Amino acid sequence: MKLKAMVIRNIKLFFKDKGMFFTSLVTPMILLVLYVTFLGKTYKDSFSTAVPEGLVTSNGLIEATVGGELISSILAVCCVTVAFCSNMLMVQDKVSGARNDLLIAPVKRSVLAMGYYIATVFSTLIVCVIALGAGLLYVGQIGWYMSGADIAWILVDVVLLVLFGTALSSIINIFLSTQGQISAVGTIVSAGYGFICGAYMPISNFGGGLKKVLSFLPGTYGTSLLRNHAMRGAFAQMEADGFPVEVVEAIRESVDCKLYFFGSEVTLTAMYLYLGATVFALIVIYILLNVGIRFKK
Repeated sequence: MKLKAMVIRNIKLFFKDKGMFFTSLVTPMILLVLYVTFLGKTYKDSFSTAVPEGLVTSNGLIEATVGGELISSILAVCCVTVAFCSNMLMVQDKVSGARNDLLIAPVKRSVLAMGYYIATVFSTLIVCVIALGAGLLYVGQIGWYMSGADIAWILVDVVLLVLFGTALSSIINIFLSTQGQISAVGTIVSAGYGFICGAYMPISNFGGGLKKVLSFLPGTYGTSLLRNHAMRGAFAQMEADGFPVEVVEAIRESVDCKLYFFGSEVTLTAMYLYLGATVFALIVIYILLNVGIRFKK
């Protein structure tokens, strides 16, 4: 009951803070506009040049392929960056002294920690599902090749990435105690995460050494899972239209639908297992840190 009360309290405070909620909600919408405006043409030109000479393909198929890459990139970034924004309440409670008041009550530190975590997951999921809906509407306008199963898997990917983003932000936010620190961390994460997870630029475009480093990062596999499910229908249509299998596989590899760990291809099952294990480990670390660290006002 105490955990439920903490979760409800944190969710209410998140939605009550119009600035925090609006910032979280508007971020993916801005990204969608920026991606379509600045990256859409680049992606489209890239896919167009990959079409074998003499093979006729519809503009809608190319647009759908671009759309799949765009929405997967947006979701890969938002599931983590929005979690950092939604999780600001944890630090704000320390700044205001509300955390000390909560600890005076007979509430275990582990319950307090999970109250923040579960509430942040819930709030972030709402924003990310809205972003997914906006992305699907966009894809529906330019070319639709997704199935119900594809959308269901994308939702699974979003949930898993939100769990990861919330766990990561929770661990980092433990060590923050001022509004300035919140802003600094939020800026760094927003600016850098999209690059290291392959959302802005596919990992396949990086050098060999950097590829090996990024192959250890869970976010890399989260982006790949979203790409595989958002673009599966478009790739299947390419094969149905007569695209050589090697061409389709080359395109899939160029957008990180196929990833390699020191030369060995990583299966989708392995990606899920690695990302899931990382989430579990981060949650355990987060709870242990909360139990072991005593915060000052």
